[in-house]
Amino acid sequence: MKQKQLVVIGGGAAGFFTAINAAAMNPGLKVTILEKSSRLLSKVSISGGGRCNVTHACFEIDEMIKKYPRGRHFLKKAFHNFFTNDTIAWFQDRGVKLKTEADGRMFPVSNTSSAIVDCLLKEAALHHVNIILNAGVNAVEIFTCDGKAQFCLHISGREKIHTDFVCIACGGFPKDVQFDWIRALGHTIISPVPSLFTFNMPGNRVTELMGVSVTDTVVKVKGTKLIEKGPLLITHWGMSGPVILRLSAWGAKELSEKQYHFQISVNWIPSYTEPLLRREWSDLRLQYASRKMSTWNPFALPIRLWQFLLNQCGIDGEQRWNDLPGKQQNELFHLLLMQDFEVKGKTTFKEEFVTCGGVTLSEVDVNTMQSKIQPGLFFAGEILDVDGITGGFNFQHAWTSGWIAGRAIGKME
Repeated sequence: MKQKQLVVIGGGAAGFFTAINAAAMNPGLKVTILEKSSRLLSKVSISGGGRCNVTHACFEIDEMIKKYPRGRHFLKKAFHNFFTNDTIAWFQDRGVKLKTEADGRMFPVSNTSSAIVDCLLKEAALHHVNIILNAGVNAVEIFTCDGKAQFCLHISGREKIHTDFVCIACGGFPKDVQFDWIRALGHTIISPVPSLFTFNMPGNRVTELMGVSVTDTVVKVKGTKLIEKGPLLITHWGMSGPVILRLSAWGAKELSEKQYHFQISVNWIPSYTEPLLRREWSDLRLQYASRKMSTWNPFALPIRLWQFLLNQCGIDGEQRWNDLPGKQQNELFHLLLMQDFEVKGKTTFKEEFVTCGGVTLSEVDVNTMQSKIQPGLFFAGEILDVDGITGGFNFQHAWTSGWIAGRAIGKME
């Protein structure tokens, strides 16, 4: 009897998890991973500053799905098959223990992504998964053999591969045209746009503060309902940090429509409202009356940021707290609570390219990740129209969808 074969397109987290679990479920299945580049698991390697943010310590599905701007209803069902605790157990069973940091992100105890990469490569070798590098797929043909659908994969500069099952796990594409070979299989594609990017502010003096971070801010995209709270990092090109990345994820489509030209307002002291700030200011002026404005601030802001805000209001740093004129005081209130910045462009966050868009979820069976249009065709990972904010959520989707697809394929005759 002819040996059944699965070809997984994509050598990333979702692709490996699909291949490994399918091969483990069915040792008689021939499993091959095709990776178009010369590097395997590249996002896994660079994630979390080279530590790999494997997942997030959230163990309630209803809470977890709130971290996904797109695909939450699909994931609510998928997570019942394989969730955070399953991910932790899967890696721990293979010798990779995870730890939880204060913000909920989970990393290998070793603090290096190589622990995850090595684990996946070892499992692939253990289950005899064949890996072919520099094998970009140009097209997938479908034909019938003995009454069953078969696939023929056209690969750049290589011989065609015939297979019984295909799992597309090649990530998102930055350009819509790169989805054409998937459309040819009968699937609808939600046009991709970038998610998880930082905000460029060319020519703005705030970039002189590069490296300054503020633990607690509220940032709003003006003229929209987009608003987020969290840490902000000032960079040499503009602004980054969790609060900016979350805004970019939730606003991926809306900000794309604006061609990444919009205004934001930043509240540097979100624990204060204007009435509260005005009430406390009198006491502050009495308390710090003889101190220089530039050397003391009561809001625990980084000193460089505080001096920048004073400068923006035309306040001399040598000025005493008690001598601050009312007009400049009001200007400072405004900047502290609602400073405006113009954004002109975006930058990919640490090479961790993520797109929103992809294969329409209504065309995929959430319990198997199999196409509802073409039997034998499966999807896993970012190729689906699912994306999360930063914090390990995109990897959890990769593990979940890969495990479901691998299990389903492994059970097929």
